[in-house]
Amino acid sequence: MSSPQTLSETDRRIVAAWAADCAERVLPLFEAEAPDDDRARDGIVRARAFANGELDAGGEIRRRFLAGRASGAAISPAGKAAAWSAGQASGVAHMGAHALGAAAYAAKAADLAHPGGGADEIAWQLAAMSAPVQDALRRLPPLGEDSSGPLGAGLLASGALGRNIRLLQAALDAPSRPRRHPAR
Repeated sequence: MSSPQTLSETDRRIVAAWAADCAERVLPLFEAEAPDDDRARDGIVRARAFANGELDAGGEIRRRFLAGRASGAAISPAGKAAAWSAGQASGVAHMGAHALGAAAYAAKAADLAHPGGGADEIAWQLAAMSAPVQDALRRLPPLGEDSSGPLGAGLLASGALGRNIRLLQAALDAPSRPRRHPAR
């Protein structure tokens, strides 16, 4: 049995495009510091190609760490967070929960670059969610409820990343957006 954080391949393709959009918004923070390192941009391009059905999940699972490793080329915490956002976006092919990781790191990068920018980024992320993206993200377990993936008790559940994901999930849980748990 797979993790509830995986999502179906169809749902992963749906949320991969949104995750790529989130990561791309903060990519200039990384590229300003490492203009010759294309790993983060390549991760975003691959997330979009996966979303469009041009790449298969198996191949992307093997390459999912490359974009995040670009963080070593960044100088500032904001640049590093932007690279990690791209890494999370490229990881959506493997596990859908990485879409929330991409969004959380993007908001963190925006806030580190411009205090208060994280709130604006989350507002944009919520506005940019199509109905299918919302439906797919609602299928994910709440942060910290399931330990079988990135939404477990690890890195994404703490600090600014945890706060960002909780804000996104709370918005999805709002009365006008009822949460739908998959049959288990």
